[in-house]
Amino acid sequence: MSSLSLAVRDSSTMLRRNLLHARRYPSLTLNLLLTPIMLLLLFVYIFGDTMSGGAGRDAYIAYIVPGLVLMTIGSTTIGTAVSVSTDMSEGITARFRTMAIHRGSVLIGHVVGSVLQSIVSVVLVGAVGVAIGFRSVDATALEWLAAFGLLTVFALALTWIAVGMGMVSPTAEAASNNALPLIFLPLISSTFVPVDAMPGWFQPIAEYQPFTPAIETLRGLLLGTEIGNNGWLALAWCLALTVLGYRWSKAVYNRDAK
Repeated sequence: MSSLSLAVRDSSTMLRRNLLHARRYPSLTLNLLLTPIMLLLLFVYIFGDTMSGGAGRDAYIAYIVPGLVLMTIGSTTIGTAVSVSTDMSEGITARFRTMAIHRGSVLIGHVVGSVLQSIVSVVLVGAVGVAIGFRSVDATALEWLAAFGLLTVFALALTWIAVGMGMVSPTAEAASNNALPLIFLPLISSTFVPVDAMPGWFQPIAEYQPFTPAIETLRGLLLGTEIGNNGWLALAWCLALTVLGYRWSKAVYNRDAK
């Protein structure tokens, strides 16, 4: 078999392993999925009328759902950091290194499995949003396709970062704590209120981070609002985080193998 065929075969095997683990132990994924769902219901039904500034609850549902969809990706990837750390601390990764398998297949299995779980989680949160009144009537088929592509590359970027976090964490608990910024950053972005409505000293914190341009891009694609430069900024963040996470994870993986 060619090296490419071996890589595909071994990566597929590792992907199946990670998906089986997720199916047999769904509690972590479900707990992380509940966070954006509970925030969605809380902000819509408790704070919705106030947060909308008089525009009405339906308008606030349309505003908040894109942000919480991206927050769902951040929540889901915490499970990836925990899973990678568990494999490292229990010695399973070390055992894989001694086997005649493609070296990168272990990491690829984690990454692809996490991206698939993120997409499923996004669909579930999106379904809850639709159930409580979210509608995207102005989006074209091309805009829906672009929105799906953005969600996929954003999930890929955060997953590689989560893999790196998991590999440097000595325990699963430490990995969960190290990955908390993936949930915290959406809370200080434009998820709940526009950046312009924030205090002046706080606006740069909310604006110059990966979630805000991604949220504004997704919001523009689904609702027909202005995107501006946010699309290019979101893609740049995704590329930078993917390269950083990949190089970080690979460096730690190769270092620990010595």
